[in-house]
Amino acid sequence: MNLLQAVRLAFGAILANKLRSFLTMLGVIIGVFAVVALVSLGQGATSQVTAEIQGMGSNLIVLAIHGRGGMDSLTLSEAESLAKRPGVGAVAPVVDGYATVKFATESSYTNLVGTTPAYAVVRNHFADRGRFLADVDVQNRLPVAVLGADVAERLFGDMDPVGQEIRINGAAFTVIGVLEPKGFSLGGSSDDFVIIPASTAERLLRRQGIRTVYLQAETAAAIDMVVNSLESLLQLYFRDENAYNVFTQAEILDILSEVTGILTLMLGGIAGISLLVGGIGIMNIMLVSVTERTREIGINKALGAKKRDILLQFLVESIVISGVGGFIGMILGYGAVKLFSGLFGFTITYSPQVVFVAFTFSVFVGIFFGLYPANKAAKLNPIDALRSE
Repeated sequence: MNLLQAVRLAFGAILANKLRSFLTMLGVIIGVFAVVALVSLGQGATSQVTAEIQGMGSNLIVLAIHGRGGMDSLTLSEAESLAKRPGVGAVAPVVDGYATVKFATESSYTNLVGTTPAYAVVRNHFADRGRFLADVDVQNRLPVAVLGADVAERLFGDMDPVGQEIRINGAAFTVIGVLEPKGFSLGGSSDDFVIIPASTAERLLRRQGIRTVYLQAETAAAIDMVVNSLESLLQLYFRDENAYNVFTQAEILDILSEVTGILTLMLGGIAGISLLVGGIGIMNIMLVSVTERTREIGINKALGAKKRDILLQFLVESIVISGVGGFIGMILGYGAVKLFSGLFGFTITYSPQVVFVAFTFSVFVGIFFGLYPANKAAKLNPIDALRSE
């Protein structure tokens, strides 16, 4: 018996019991579908996180100050003086909190960011309408605000906000600009906040001092030098290395990529378990098939079929069941990925390598779980098999 004959016999046996064969395939279909869909989802999350971190700004360094005793922050002038350090291209101190923003009868509770003009460059977030903050706004503590795209839409709808007066925690502010929209990220909307001058924010929020500073290195090669320089300076200032943390864009990306990578492996492992369960179903149905076709096996052996022919016949049947199920699961997984991406706008990475591995594993499952039933069929004594009813 050659391989082509074995495949033809396998399809004949499958078509003779269509419902049972489909139910047997169902476990493999679900397993491959889950592997393709869940791993694509995990890889999409990784790529989205990478894009978001890179979109935060180039050569970004984040300084977070926790404090030590009474020294728990920097002054605005001290934070801005960090721009004079070697290798530093720009510095954006931040004072943040939450505030209620009102216009006419509309209101929004949102994140309030007090900063300086350098924020637009450092965080790569520029004004789409109007203008961003200027040095004079910070120096004179002017009551001006730049709205995130979501806040502008909630408060003003289709109206142009530039030049309008809003109230932030009851204080009057003039809208001077609207930021370009960046859309949603894993942490929520990237457009749901309001920017005001850092000096104005300190007074409005009744919070003195800067605890977060975004810095931009002049070049990627200068990042390590800037980090070392900052850590040396802060160690002298706070005399406690636990009073502050310095993160680079690459470090943040590595941490988040590691987390999403572990998540992807977990999702793939869970999906893989369902594929193994499908393999057990194949073994079960193949053992039933051997029992039902014992007389057929005896006749084939009496007509000259060798042990390897019977082994090949049942093994190929198991592989065909798992292979067809894997193919169907692969198509369904691809369709689900495209549908989910289209409906929810979530980034999903459809990887051909993952599809190939999932399909190959489904075939391997067919071989592994079909080998025992095939071997059992091949070892049947032809005389005993012929006597079977």
